[in-house]
Amino acid sequence: MFVSPTYGPLELDQVIKRMCNFMAQEGNYRIIVGTDSQLLISSTLFVSAIVVHRIGRGGIYFYKKTYDSKPYSIKERILTETSMSLTLASEILQLLAQDIILCEQYRQLLEIHLDVGEKGLTREILNMVVGMVKGSGYVAHIKPDAFAASCVADKYTKSA
Repeated sequence: MFVSPTYGPLELDQVIKRMCNFMAQEGNYRIIVGTDSQLLISSTLFVSAIVVHRIGRGGIYFYKKTYDSKPYSIKERILTETSMSLTLASEILQLLAQDIILCEQYRQLLEIHLDVGEKGLTREILNMVVGMVKGSGYVAHIKPDAFAASCVADKYTKSA
């Protein structure tokens, strides 16, 4: 179940409808998927975010929390975050596939934001996860340009 601060709880197909309605308005758009994680006392919290950015004029977002009882190393968490974002991007495109033109148009707009950067612990696997995203046919963004993961999803890992 996804949550939207604007629309409340939604299933993914309802998220897609809200996205399409929002993007039917005039403007240029980006669809961004990003995931962040947080180690908790007895589990790991993953938060995946879908952001629809109307360039220069705001946007809307949706997020989903997933708990896993397994403790993850930083490398495992980043790889899992990347995998979850890629899976979500594929699910979005599958739901849009009912309209082939729309699906291809939105695929061109879709970006994956990774919670990795050239500084810090994550730099060791930066090339690996960027390669995973690019190899899957998506544009990859890293910190400081990865706001869907490092700001939107991160916000909801802190409110577990």
